[in-house]
Amino acid sequence: MNSKDILTLGPVIPVMVIEDLDDAIPLARALVKGGVRVLEITLRTPIALEAIRRIAGSVEGAVVGAGTVLNPRQLDQVEAAGAAFAISPGLTQSLLTAATDRPMPLIPGIATLSEIMQGLDGGLTAFKFFPAAAAGGIPMLKAFEGPLPGITFCPTGGISPENYRSYLALSNVACVGGSWLAPKALVKAKNWSAITELAQAAAV
Repeated sequence: MNSKDILTLGPVIPVMVIEDLDDAIPLARALVKGGVRVLEITLRTPIALEAIRRIAGSVEGAVVGAGTVLNPRQLDQVEAAGAAFAISPGLTQSLLTAATDRPMPLIPGIATLSEIMQGLDGGLTAFKFFPAAAAGGIPMLKAFEGPLPGITFCPTGGISPENYRSYLALSNVACVGGSWLAPKALVKAKNWSAITELAQAAAV
């Protein structure tokens, strides 16, 4: 499965910070039950790799990937853990080189035309636009469309239930990333049914 295939599996990718390993599988199952299959587990906690490993091995229907991948070493680690894709907040030459000819696709974060051009030189055509709101939001994505036909974006950063459909209306946006599908309070309360409802509302 390539990066564009992954980004077109659903309109919203939840950006998930797993703080309790026991939450990983029930949280993933709650989201998949609600129709959200693509899950981004950020490498912001020491248990993130194990969470990816458990979800990849136990949650049917989930396409689990790693977020906040910063360097080639982490790229190797998340691939070994069973991640189906990797997302980075930015793009470096070392990361681009490490991702070349690897079965697991990298979806790097970009905020400028120059970064996109660097990714294009490495054969990439799908990018995370981050931080979307701070980097120009919808007007910037519209500006990208003219010189960059055929490029697909997943805006993340400042995306909310109130504005995400406006981003999805753009022809070069396949999906958005957002943290509102797995809010910390609901996860801490283990209110999986409420998370399933949030997923159902976003998946349509």
